[in-house]
Amino acid sequence: MLHAYPAAPKSPVRPRAQPHETSIWLDLESPSDDEIATVEGLLGIRLPTLKDLSEIEFSSRLRRDGDVLYLSAPFVSGADTPDYEPSPVGFVITPERLVTIRYSRFVAFDAAVANLTAEDRSTTMGVFTALLEAVVDRLADLLEKVSAELDTVSRRAFREDEVQKRRSARSTQIQRQALSRVGGLGDRLSQIRDALLGVERMVAYVSEIRRGRHDEEVMLRLNAIHADLTSLSDYENRLSDKIQFLLDAILGFISVQQNDIFKVLTIASVVGIPPTFLASMYGMNFVSMPEYHWKFGYAYGLAMIGISTIIPLAWFKWRGWL
Repeated sequence: MLHAYPAAPKSPVRPRAQPHETSIWLDLESPSDDEIATVEGLLGIRLPTLKDLSEIEFSSRLRRDGDVLYLSAPFVSGADTPDYEPSPVGFVITPERLVTIRYSRFVAFDAAVANLTAEDRSTTMGVFTALLEAVVDRLADLLEKVSAELDTVSRRAFREDEVQKRRSARSTQIQRQALSRVGGLGDRLSQIRDALLGVERMVAYVSEIRRGRHDEEVMLRLNAIHADLTSLSDYENRLSDKIQFLLDAILGFISVQQNDIFKVLTIASVVGIPPTFLASMYGMNFVSMPEYHWKFGYAYGLAMIGISTIIPLAWFKWRGWL
């Protein structure tokens, strides 16, 4: 799908299905071969393919060919749904037009279109900077959402009533759900980290190229974006540490729970040894055993078995193991 946005300041920000001579931003969303051929014919350049955008080498993601800049970075697609996944986005910046190539829908692009000003649409760098600002705002929102979910998991993990619930029969299921949730948040955070790193590299690369070209407004906005990315990276590091802490804590709870189970099994086995020994001894049926001829031999045997059970239990209770 091709969205062509005009540069005319007085015209509304409404995309066209076909590029026009006034188009300053050409947004290709899951483009067809015909749409790619149309844009390539208009600009006289070759657009990067999905395979090109997926390359991880620095030279493949950030390069310059004359006055044309080729940039790419992984973004997070569908972050508000369970089907979130990384998806590469390409930027081709020429003196006359900005071309974006993406294969997923991104909320940041819709926000950038809604907030584009007439001044932004006067230059390709203005559109590019406005788009990066929307992307950074979106990444900040995603980090805030991850932080809120982590706070919820953290409160549940260390709240007393939740700890008591984990000792119930459903404890294994509860622990598994907590691990799954924290692991999912860690996976999402790693994708946000990749997007932050990719955008930060793009900003640094473009700032270095545009330095000394007397577009002070663009440079100020790029510097502000870089500062925001630095603070978001620090915030992401803190969230990453918190995820690791929660994983360790939940695994610690599981280990404590397993130790409690083994302790109960150990006590049960130890307590069962003396009565089992007595019952086995008096069950040998030898004629010469004098206890068989006692009037109260049966009661004596039961009493010995009961006492041999109570004594180990009392000892474990005294030691605080029960």
